[in-house]
Amino acid sequence: MSLDKSTLERVAYLARIKINDSEIEKMTTELNNIMKWIEELNEVDIKNEKPMTGVSNESLREREDEVIDGGYSEKIVSNAPEKIDNSFIVPKVIE
Repeated sequence: MSLDKSTLERVAYLARIKINDSEIEKMTTELNNIMKWIEELNEVDIKNEKPMTGVSNESLREREDEVIDGGYSEKIVSNAPEKIDNSFIVPKVIE
């Protein structure tokens, strides 16, 4: 399948995409290259391949969910203007 200038302009109009006249030749070439690539994919033999409808059949590795402080809370608040016991002090906001 090959796209020409009028088809590209029609598709751009339907998709509400503005394409300048200077971009039409470049865009036509790029879209034709994409269409050639799609045609190459149709040549791949997939008769013996199982269809993959999603990754839900796969099981993921899991790890224990443990809460830790990271061990460097002093570094985190080291540049804070005000702090108490490795915690930031922020002004009270009332709305």
